[in-house]
Amino acid sequence: MSVDVPRNIVLLRHAKADWPQVADHERPLAERGRQDAPAAGEWLAEHGINPQLTLCSTAIRTRETWKLAVHQLPKRPKTVYEDRLYEAAPGQIIEVINEAPDEVRDLLVIGHNPGMQGVADVLAGRGDEDAMARLARGFSTAAIAVLRFSGPWKSVEPGTAELTDFWAPR
Repeated sequence: MSVDVPRNIVLLRHAKADWPQVADHERPLAERGRQDAPAAGEWLAEHGINPQLTLCSTAIRTRETWKLAVHQLPKRPKTVYEDRLYEAAPGQIIEVINEAPDEVRDLLVIGHNPGMQGVADVLAGRGDEDAMARLARGFSTAAIAVLRFSGPWKSVEPGTAELTDFWAPR
């Protein structure tokens, strides 16, 4: 695949988590999260977004979000559980994105805030005005940002992408 083709970076924040007496990494989804995660998958499917690769934080709530969302997609992508995405800052998330293989056209990253909001803000040098306005209101749980850029994954850096869509379940 040519490295100049349009590519999509799809950022998905984990669905609403519960607050039981466990370590943060082990927090499961709350009931609302178990409802919103499949809705996120439905939104991806309805918008023709079927990533070839998913990079998912190793936290329980991100893994559960993906497990519920992926069943809505027409084809299950390869999934890599990535420790570096847990509590990652925008720069760390970009470093992980930079390592994606160039044969991948659509990449899904599942992580946490404030990292998801931060990386969407940092990468989107421009974008659809309505999507930019919705993103500015906050990156709620189970929200999705779709960013488009051209070039190899290693060239992803601040301001290189266009925010094409933003969705949140509520």
